[in-house]
Amino acid sequence: MARARGTDGSLLASLPWTLLALAFALLPHVPYLPVWITAALLGCAIWRYSIEVRRKPVPPTLLRAALALGCFLGVLYTYSTVSGVGPGSALLAIMAALKLLETRQRRDQFVLLFIAIFLVMSSLLREQYLWSLPYLVIGVILIMTAWLKTAADDAEPLRRSLGTGSRLVMYAAPLAVAMWIFFPRIATPFWAVPIDTGTAITGLSDTISPGDISKLSKSDAVAFRVNFEGRVPEPKDRYWRGLVLHRFDGRTWAGIPEPRIASGALKNIETRGAPVSYEVMLEPTRQHWVFALDIPYHWELENTFLGPQHQLARVQPIDQRTAYRAVSYPDYRIDLELHPYRRNWYLELPEGRNARTAELARSMRAAAASDERFIAAVLTKFNEEEYHYTLEPPPLGSDPVDRFLFETRRGFCEHYASAFAVMMRAAGIPARVVIGYQGGELNPMGNYMIVRQADAHAWTEVWLQGEGWRRVDPTAAVAPERVDAGRTGAMFDGSAAAWGLGAPSRLLHNLVLTWDAMNAKWNEWILGYGPENQERFMAWLGMDDPDWRRMLLTLVAIVTALTMLISLVLMLRYRPPRKDRAAILYGRFIRRSGLKPATGESPQAFASRVQGETALPAATVRSITDAYLDARYGPPDPGVLHRLESHIAAL
Repeated sequence: MARARGTDGSLLASLPWTLLALAFALLPHVPYLPVWITAALLGCAIWRYSIEVRRKPVPPTLLRAALALGCFLGVLYTYSTVSGVGPGSALLAIMAALKLLETRQRRDQFVLLFIAIFLVMSSLLREQYLWSLPYLVIGVILIMTAWLKTAADDAEPLRRSLGTGSRLVMYAAPLAVAMWIFFPRIATPFWAVPIDTGTAITGLSDTISPGDISKLSKSDAVAFRVNFEGRVPEPKDRYWRGLVLHRFDGRTWAGIPEPRIASGALKNIETRGAPVSYEVMLEPTRQHWVFALDIPYHWELENTFLGPQHQLARVQPIDQRTAYRAVSYPDYRIDLELHPYRRNWYLELPEGRNARTAELARSMRAAAASDERFIAAVLTKFNEEEYHYTLEPPPLGSDPVDRFLFETRRGFCEHYASAFAVMMRAAGIPARVVIGYQGGELNPMGNYMIVRQADAHAWTEVWLQGEGWRRVDPTAAVAPERVDAGRTGAMFDGSAAAWGLGAPSRLLHNLVLTWDAMNAKWNEWILGYGPENQERFMAWLGMDDPDWRRMLLTLVAIVTALTMLISLVLMLRYRPPRKDRAAILYGRFIRRSGLKPATGESPQAFASRVQGETALPAATVRSITDAYLDARYGPPDPGVLHRLESHIAAL
């Protein structure tokens, strides 16, 4: 007899649940995957379901092999590798798509659900936002429900499968929490794998050209959060130092290509006034630069050093959320002496570029009595003449500083910082551009400060004899509200309307702050649960300075106790029902008869056999049987049980 080539439709009831579980598992990966991979999985899902509906055969082996090879080469071409979070997620998605095309039986669906579990878990390797927890719980419950629907009969009600899957997750939750709390922590969690999907991260780069920072001005993405220990600096002192740029080619500013340690940088800082202590939770940047309040003097972050231009940098790129403590001095002096070689760094200008700016600077310097008065004159020019601060500056040509100063007169912070630094250098004053962040918004919901990408800022530093490097922010001369009130404050008081920003809704803004406060606590208590936090929690439990052996023994004891408790709950829940009084009395009759009822034998048939094979009175046997049937299946009547008991006693 020829074997049927098509499917038999037996998976019609369970296949939609498997597809739903796969779709939900893939959901957080979609923004990071190439469009063709998502389309491939969607196409294979529709193809496989239509095969089941129309009772068609699955694609032949050679076609599936060709598709597998083509998809593998596509992943390799897209990522240039097959290792890492991005390529791994892509391969899992492709594996699920191609496995659908060879699914013939329900056991094949179990493999697909295994892949769905891996897709859910691998999303945590990319990021662990606050919504990751409900996504994880819902995803596991959905996969378990699909698993039960696949294993059960088609008539199994959804409510029963969903309830069973939810209970399984609930039973496993205490064990997971115990292992998360008591398992010895390491400094870097094993799930903190760098994102290598090639997707760009919004933030500052190590060079700036006109318009670069203004592109960040509309991004509300969080750059970092700050918890201050004590007083919060005034807005004018909230300059978060990042990169220092000293090389200028006429359009673009750049700094040192690779960060390097400067052993004497800390000694060149003369601190004055009171220090500011704080803790920073820095979002991933994929760069080496570590942001700190100007000027950093002490920090607690391994493999981090102070560079020659007094910027903090880390040996490894910041490819995961990183917390560190720091101490800064807002009042300081640095590099009171400047080596001639380095002085030339900060005076270089490309020949033949921005000639009108250089000529203007030299004429203004000649009219000024000192460098300080020249600096004041340039700032006065920006303040009193028709210069405008805007988030949408017009494009500039090959000599952007000339065009900005003499023609457009509209720009963002990098335009003013660049123009000011060029004028200083043309006048013989060493100057450099610093980029980082300025300001920050205090979140009253969590009593911490949020610094967003929109707070990205560029300012200048000039070197003066006897003072060292002095910070000068030309933006403050054009738009003082940007520094005094900050971006958010300027938006609410209406002064930012001239920049191109509208006032947000107060209610919506408060909701955003509330959500961010919840995210901050999630980062602090859950994602930040490292060795230090674990030690503090263990000390709170009475375990001072526990070693890993003691921690593991504690974990084993707690997991064992929880397992026994859960087992007891399951035993009580699924224990067989207690026999009722009628069954207990009828059991006495069976024992006195000396016979054993056969499987499926009714009470009447057993009574007939007792009458024929024993010497028990037939009338009593019939009375016992009738009373038992009335007690079990008749209307409730206490007299029936009494009658049954008296008949059995008569034996």
